[in-house]
Parts: sequence; structure tokens; C-alpha cells
Amino acid sequence: MDAGKHSGAVAAASWRGESSAASIQVPAPHSFGRMKHGGGAQSRGYHPPIPAHRLAGMADVVVFHHAQGLTPGVLAFADELRAAGHRVATPDLYAGATFDTLEAGIAHAEQLGFDTVIERGVAAAGPLPSTAACLGFSLGVMPAQKLAQTRGGTKGAILLHACVPPEYFGPWPPGLPLQIHVMENDRLGDVDVARELAATVDTAELFLYPGERHLFTDRSLGEHDPDAAALLMRRVLAFLQRLA
Repeated sequence: MDAGKHSGAVAAASWRGESSAASIQVPAPHSFGRMKHGGGAQSRGYHPPIPAHRLAGMADVVVFHHAQGLTPGVLAFADELRAAGHRVATPDLYAGATFDTLEAGIAHAEQLGFDTVIERGVAAAGPLPSTAACLGFSLGVMPAQKLAQTRGGTKGAILLHACVPPEYFGPWPPGLPLQIHVMENDRLGDVDVARELAATVDTAELFLYPGERHLFTDRSLGEHDPDAAALLMRRVLAFLQRLA
């Protein structure tokens, strides 16, 4: 996803409300969950400390939602990661708002400005462990990739449905693992950019799925493709297991 394609699929995550790192309340590391930005933090309940014998296979992950907001499908995706033993934060920078269509979410993101989108994502991740893997859905790849490329210590990046040319945020950190997932005929998926990024980053894995759906991983949307989403989830879980 190059900077000139902001009005396309890259715009798959919009943000609402004012941004301030001080306004983000983050659960303790053992209680990662849903967080609201601006309107006060909200976690998905207290999670007891994880037994020491499970820590070895567990990764911390921050998931940035797409332009339609923190939808039930994004939350379900995060819950699958938690069910596999990982600690997952899902910043809600819409303060609870969601959009019925991708077009409405893209319009909101354009109104806010994409630099603001990135700044708010970075602010939301500020209190989280610097080693947390960064996962973004479509426009959510912008803060995810920004953090992965500029925040020291990040263990890996997972980019779903879009990606940004690495030079947009500077050189790709040597040795930083990367996965990119997109449908091969997704006109909003920045497929050419994904191929270029995978060719220039020696730690990159590019997975192309047959079809043209954009947000095919979100089970709450009409674009959902159960088979492709299930295969993607298996690959993401294997990736996180290697990072843990």
C-alpha cells in the first residue's frame, strides 16, 4: 500500500476521538483485552495470572482493527489467538463506534487524516510491552508496520489485507519476522506492494489466497471466506508460536 493509495484498501481502519497516550488505560500484562481509546479503557474482564509452564509458548500481540471499527469479527479473531495461549490487546480507538460499510469507514479515516491514524495507533501501543508482535487489518497495517519498523524490540509483524512500502517508515529492521496475507485478486489489497515487500525482506512470508475479497478474515462481514480465514489463522498461530 503506497501513500498515494490511501483512499483504497489501505483505508481499512478509521479512528474516532482525541488521541493521548495518557488517556489510554491498559490492563496489566496478564489481563490483555479490549481497550477503548479516548472514552476510557475497557478490558474484556480480568484474566488470572498465567501459569509459568504456559509462558514459554505465549506471545504478546497488539491487533489494530480495520476501517469498520472493532467489529465482532476482529474480536473473534483476537479471541482465537487468546484461545491458543497468547496475550492479545485490541485497542478500540473508535470509543465503541463501528461502521456498516467499508466505504463509510474509509471516508472517516480520510477525514481524520492517515498521519493521525498512525499517531493514535502508536500512542495506544505505548504502554504495552515493546516486544509485542504487531498485527493490522488493512488500514490497521499502518500503525502495525510503523511500530514494527521503528519501535525497538518488536518480535514480529503480521499484515492482513494490505501493506506499506518499507521505505515509508524507513528500512526494515534486520531479522524482523514478517507475514503478509492477502487475496491475490483483491483490488484494495496492495498485492503488488506485498510482492515487492516480500522480495526485499529476507524474513518475509507472503501468502496469497485465491479470490478477490478484501476483509475475508472478519467473520462478521459479508466478505468473510471461512476456508481462507481458517488457513490464515493456522499460519498466524504457527508464526506466533515461533516468536514465543
